[in-house]
Amino acid sequence: MATALNQQDSGWEQVLYMALELSNSKWKLAFSAGDGIRKKSLDAGDLGALDREIGKAKQRFRLGEDCRVVSVYEAGRDGFWIHRALAGRGIESLVVDSASIEVNRKQRRAKTDNVDVEALIRQLMRFAGGEKRALSVVRVPTVEAEDQRRLHRERQRLLTERGAHSARIQSLLIAHGIRRRVSPQLLEELEELQSPAGYPLGEDLKAEIRREYERYRLAHEQILGLERTQRERLEAEPSGALQQVSSLLQLRGVGQVTSWVLVMEFFAWRGFRNRRELAACAGLTPTPYSSGEMVRDQGISKAGNRRIRTLLVELSWLWLRYQPNSALTLWYQERFAVGGKRMRRIGIVALARKLLVALWRYVEHGEIPQGAVLSA
Repeated sequence: MATALNQQDSGWEQVLYMALELSNSKWKLAFSAGDGIRKKSLDAGDLGALDREIGKAKQRFRLGEDCRVVSVYEAGRDGFWIHRALAGRGIESLVVDSASIEVNRKQRRAKTDNVDVEALIRQLMRFAGGEKRALSVVRVPTVEAEDQRRLHRERQRLLTERGAHSARIQSLLIAHGIRRRVSPQLLEELEELQSPAGYPLGEDLKAEIRREYERYRLAHEQILGLERTQRERLEAEPSGALQQVSSLLQLRGVGQVTSWVLVMEFFAWRGFRNRRELAACAGLTPTPYSSGEMVRDQGISKAGNRRIRTLLVELSWLWLRYQPNSALTLWYQERFAVGGKRMRRIGIVALARKLLVALWRYVEHGEIPQGAVLSA
C-alpha cells in the first residue's frame, strides 16, 4: 500500500482517512494515509480538539493542509449532527450501519474501542479503494426530513407509555380479583369498588391507581394532540412529503398513521433508485442459503427498518380486507389462501414486499396499484 509520501512523489491524490468510535464520554480516533495507523482519544463532542488532531495527523503523515479528509462513524445514538459538523468542515463523512462492521474471529472476545476503531478505519480504506461492499453507508436525512419524523415517533413512544400505565392499573386491580377496563368511569367508581372476597380497596392502593391514571390520561391527551397536529398539517394545502401522505390516504384501507410513517420514514427522503433497494432497506429481501448442491432461501433478511417492516405486514392484512379485488390480493389468494397457517404467514411477508413496491410507485409516479379502489 502506498504511503502519503509516495503519493506526493507520484502525483497521486493525498487522502487522510479518519474513523471515529463514539461513546458517552470519549471519542476514539484512528487516522491513516494508507500506511500505518495513528490512534488518539478526546472528550466526546470536543470539535476543537478534533480539528487539532486532524491537523496533527496531516503533519504525521506528511500530507498537505488542503488534502482530502474522509471520515467514517457508525450510526447510533449520536445521530447525524457529527456528520453535519464534519461536512461543514469540508470533510467527506460516511455514516455506516453498525451491522456491516466486520469482526475478526480472533478478536471477537476482545470488545474494546481500540479494536473497533482500527477495524473501522481498515474497512474505510477498503471501501475507498473500490470494495463497495466493505461498508453499508447510511443515507443521511436533511435536518427538515429528520424533524418530520418526530411526530409519529413521539406518538409511538406515547402509545407504549399509555399501554404500560393501563396494564399497571389492571394488574393492581387483578391482584384483588377485580377485572375492569381503564376508563374515566373507573375513577368515579373507585371508592365503591370491592374485592369479590368482600373487602374494600386500601386507601394507598386507591391513591396509587389515581396517580397511575393521571399518567395514563396525560399520555392519552398527548397522543390525541399529536394526531390533531398531523391532521391540521395535511389539511393546510400539503406539499412535498405531506402531499405524498395525502396521496396514500386516498387508497382504501391505508390510514393516517400508516401513510405518515411510510412517507416520513421511507419514501420522502431516501431517494430509492429501484425496487431492490427499496425492499432491502425494509429488510424484506430473501436471504439465500447455498451449500454444495443445496440452494434455497432462509426467509427475509430483517436487516432493514424494523418499524417499516412491521407496519407493512400489518398493512398487508388490512389490504386483503379492504382491497379484495386488487391484483395483489388475488395473487395472494391464489398462492397462499388454501395453505395452512404457516403458509399464510409466509405469504403475507411476500405480499408486504410487493405492496411496498406498489405504494412506492404510487407516490413517486402516480401509478395506482392494479385493481385498487380509492376512498370515496
